[in-house]
Amino acid sequence: MAKAPIILWFRQDLRLADHRALTAAVESGAPVLPVYVLDDASPGRWAPGAASRWWLHNSLEALGRSLKKVGGALVLRRGDARHVIAQIAAEVGASAVYCSRCYEPWASRLEDALDQDLGKAGIAMKCFSGALLHDPTHLRTRAGAPYKVYSPFWRALSQSCEATAPLPAPKRLKLPAQLPPSEELSQWQLLPTQPDWSEGLRKAWKPGEDGATRQLAQFLNGRLERYAELRNRPDLEGTSRLSPHLHFGEVSVNACWHAASLYSDVDTTAVTGAATFLKELAWREFSNHLLVHWPDLPDAPFRKEFSVFPWQMDDGNLKAWQCGRTGYPIVDAGMRELWATGWMHNRARMITGSFLIKDLLIPWQAGEAWFWDTLVDADLANNAASWQWVAGSGADAAPYFRIFNPQSQGERFDPSGDYVRRWVPELAALSAQDIHKPWTLAAGTREAASDKLSESYCGPIVDHGLARTRALDAYNILRRKTRQ
Repeated sequence: MAKAPIILWFRQDLRLADHRALTAAVESGAPVLPVYVLDDASPGRWAPGAASRWWLHNSLEALGRSLKKVGGALVLRRGDARHVIAQIAAEVGASAVYCSRCYEPWASRLEDALDQDLGKAGIAMKCFSGALLHDPTHLRTRAGAPYKVYSPFWRALSQSCEATAPLPAPKRLKLPAQLPPSEELSQWQLLPTQPDWSEGLRKAWKPGEDGATRQLAQFLNGRLERYAELRNRPDLEGTSRLSPHLHFGEVSVNACWHAASLYSDVDTTAVTGAATFLKELAWREFSNHLLVHWPDLPDAPFRKEFSVFPWQMDDGNLKAWQCGRTGYPIVDAGMRELWATGWMHNRARMITGSFLIKDLLIPWQAGEAWFWDTLVDADLANNAASWQWVAGSGADAAPYFRIFNPQSQGERFDPSGDYVRRWVPELAALSAQDIHKPWTLAAGTREAASDKLSESYCGPIVDHGLARTRALDAYNILRRKTRQ
């Protein structure tokens, strides 16, 4: 008697290799029906931003091609995943639904509700690990509480977690005899059209499992050795650029951890770089740990005293920041890189975040929302935890009175000015000595250096020295309020 099919519900795991749910479904011997549901309207969900939608379209196309090569097919549906998955299961007479666990609050509620619905229909639901190295509910302090500080979390994670050799992709999939109807990817209108702003994204990225595999290989063979040294330099190719591939699950974090560890065992010059890279992967784990235990992290300050912080929202300053027109070159370079490519170097993220929050006194949630819409690696846990870290309101956060000076940050981490020259071409003719402080140039020097500079590059929208004093005054007001 033929076995009833198993639905393989793809979520943030758009790959075939090192996919535990997929491997288990194939090994069962039952027909496997791959399904992806675009659920962008469930209660409490942060719907994907514009850049994420662009990536998702291309990643699903790539996944569909990969499945076709092994005899499979991808069924696409749009709607409430709780009802859509149950409906497809009934249509094909499925015996089970397999999936990889997700950890956003809405996703966890969805899993619980769907499990109950399927159970009533006699259909099993099995959730497998794969999005993270470690279940974020398992790690606890000696007192049994969730971790609030990264360093002890890192020690606990590194001691309890060993990455295993990645599972191979299945060589062949057996589909059910009859496939349910599938929507066309183009129907979802995930790609921008009028205007099509995605040219820079297309030049910068190759979504999909093949692109992720290639990116990991390039990082290991070309940049891992100097990762610890160069990862803070936005003017150089020093980072892994794996973040969007990890977010969409085109490569597993287990595969990245295992590969970096193995590479450092073979090449002793890469040990320091690998150790630093593993700690960055662990920050991703820590962010998810925080989100699971504090599900309001994307919306409310982790440190509740910051709920009465005296913000000074200014739509004009917010727009100038979004457009890369603040008059601070390193800030503007970061924001323009983001708009052009859907990604920003991590050092630039810290600088631009500090400027928005502390120089402009604009709430961190405004920056979080902009990054959510414009980043191809927009991840709810990472985005929320990182913005709260910069704001000083998060767990293990940078103190509020740590205020980045955009000029000195540029001089330190973009010493030749190449990063600014690439993204702020109005300043390309300036020397390394002047490029991070163009407002200090005399009018004649400005005009001699570049007609574009004199015509189009704006002066600083705030004086950093005065803004720093204002931010510290606001912090002192907060401290007085919380003591009352």
